[in-house]
Amino acid sequence: MMFRGASADAVAGLSDELTTAIAGSSQTAASVSDDLFTVALTLRSEGALRRFATDASVPAQAKTGLVGEVFGGKVADATLGLLTSAVSRRWTSGSDLANGLEHLSVVAAVTSAGSDTERLSDELFAFAQAVKGTPELRDALSDPVRTVEAKSGLVDALLGGKALPATLTLAKQALAGTHRTVGVALAEYQKVAAEVHGQGVATVRVARDLSEADQARLADLLSRQYGRPVHLNLLVDPAVLGGIRVEIGDDVIDGTVLNRLDDARRRLVG
Repeated sequence: MMFRGASADAVAGLSDELTTAIAGSSQTAASVSDDLFTVALTLRSEGALRRFATDASVPAQAKTGLVGEVFGGKVADATLGLLTSAVSRRWTSGSDLANGLEHLSVVAAVTSAGSDTERLSDELFAFAQAVKGTPELRDALSDPVRTVEAKSGLVDALLGGKALPATLTLAKQALAGTHRTVGVALAEYQKVAAEVHGQGVATVRVARDLSEADQARLADLLSRQYGRPVHLNLLVDPAVLGGIRVEIGDDVIDGTVLNRLDDARRRLVG
């Protein structure tokens, strides 16, 4: 999610507070993640509450008092502290408060995975590819007739006992409809996971699987080129014929045989 102006400042400040609030406790991080996501959904569905909480003309004391009445005793103390701080800040638009809290929820979920961040990123990517490549699953998770509870049950059946708790949490959050599709949500969550640990994410397309040694060399090369660690999402795609295509941010490095053939075809036509 992109934040600008006052909202960017608010999210940056709240991110620092979140780090302090959940430091050293995966359990607290997981609890705060669940709470913040629930609060974000509530703010999106309750327009009057959202408008009051983001109205710059309303005194901060009135906002924090209302937040205490609505959410006190329903969320962890750490969550209530973050929420109180959030409504005391200025936001560029009313929707940014809910979006900012969802972003913090994802950060907290990622933090709850501890040293398993690489595994979390891989599991999010694998689930996203499963959704993309399985029409029946994609339709089931996007069906507006199905309840969120039914969709969550399907995710439990697929990932329960196989994936990290943080992966399961984020996979279920992706069902809430706050992003255009489940795939878009999962891609955003993986991006956040990388950013939390100062990484970049590169999608690598190859005709056949790369060995662990080749993956390590490629990751090292990209890390040196971009000045930070890079996590690889590897896609085996026979259509590329050979070579490699790397997408990282807005950059595309296309060294595939298919691309070279296309270039040759264009030169012949030209």
